[in-house]
Amino acid sequence: MPQSEQHALVLGGGTMGVGIIAMFLAGGWKVDVVSRSAATLAGLPAATARALQAMGKPTDTSGLATYATLAEAAWPRIDIAVETVTEDLPLKQKLFAEMEGLARQNCALTSNSSSFPISEIGKGLKTQNRMMGLHFFMPAHLIPLVEVVRSVHTDVALAEQVGATMSALGKRPVQVKKDVIGFLGNRIQAALMREALWLIEQGVASPEDIDATVRLSFGFRYAAAGPIVQKEHSGWDTTCAVAKVIYPDLCNADGPPPVLQRNVDQGRIGFKTKHGFFDWNDESIAKERSRYERALRKCLEIFKDEGIV
Repeated sequence: MPQSEQHALVLGGGTMGVGIIAMFLAGGWKVDVVSRSAATLAGLPAATARALQAMGKPTDTSGLATYATLAEAAWPRIDIAVETVTEDLPLKQKLFAEMEGLARQNCALTSNSSSFPISEIGKGLKTQNRMMGLHFFMPAHLIPLVEVVRSVHTDVALAEQVGATMSALGKRPVQVKKDVIGFLGNRIQAALMREALWLIEQGVASPEDIDATVRLSFGFRYAAAGPIVQKEHSGWDTTCAVAKVIYPDLCNADGPPPVLQRNVDQGRIGFKTKHGFFDWNDESIAKERSRYERALRKCLEIFKDEGIV
């Protein structure tokens, strides 16, 4: 990205959008934000200031400008656009078609979609070479990793340039070289979640004990080493032998298990409704969010000490 400009556009000002906006502002960028919701735009400066504070950064939001439509934004100055709207493929396709007509030729057009391939989002457009996935993890202002996802059309040099921009903003980019559904993080996470929910469904363990098992055993190790390096420590011969016994017995369902579908059907979806596998109230939600962010910041310090981010 041209250092003299450093101007981003974020399409959508929800939870993910706020974290991405804070990342750019913390790096000294100007940020245009587009949202159809007047309430979202009105609350954006305060929400962004809270995210900056959580990052330990000055809460200056003077570099933030908000617009109700894409056409109003300062497109001649924008180097990178990040779409963060709801997971609705026709909507994303419509917005990318609109951005293609507004953005200058060297502006990277990216999507934070957590599932849709960028090749589907940009299907039929003329400049798919400058389109790619840019997938952050919630909360985007604290989680260091971001996935740069290429389609067969994406300019490799531009994808690497976007990755370099993310590095300069304090993120750890990974290059996803094939446009697979779910990319890296969500595919690996989905495999774990499918098995965890199956164990709950079958009455093997409680949700509390599932969480404890992940956090205090192999999840605890993952803060120190990823799954590949960890097995370099313990030995792939053991992993191979275990795979022959365990893999055939793992859940291979091709959809959500009944326990998950029942919760969703009953409106038990977590903080949003104050009920999920656990029951919540305003006080317990605030306490859990504070604990969660505090733990993330401590983990982030470990990674900073190691020079990973």
